[in-house]
Amino acid sequence: MKVGEIRTLLGATLLTEEVEEIMEHVIKNAYASDLMSEVLANTHENDVLITGLNNMQVIRTSEMMDIPLIIFVRGKKPSEEMVRMAQMKGICVLASSQSMFNCCGILYEAGIRGGTGYGE
Repeated sequence: MKVGEIRTLLGATLLTEEVEEIMEHVIKNAYASDLMSEVLANTHENDVLITGLNNMQVIRTSEMMDIPLIIFVRGKKPSEEMVRMAQMKGICVLASSQSMFNCCGILYEAGIRGGTGYGE
């Protein structure tokens, strides 16, 4: 599913500049967590990160794991500094007022899947 489609499904706000290359990026898997240690241990390149954690570590972790899309949930809005850093790193940032559970459910219904299990 393309990033632009995910944005529409979740009714999310795009916080980074719209770059066609990013909006056309295809996402197949998602990982939801507020613990960046779990993200480091369990995500794969091109996963979408769904989180309510709102600090610079989210951007740094996403860069390290080659995560092209971060969705902040529960109405969390990252700082301008975080958005600028994400933009510089080529990471798309969305904000949703929905809960993490609802975002995961909506994306699952639309065909996005989680990883195959912890540590795999």
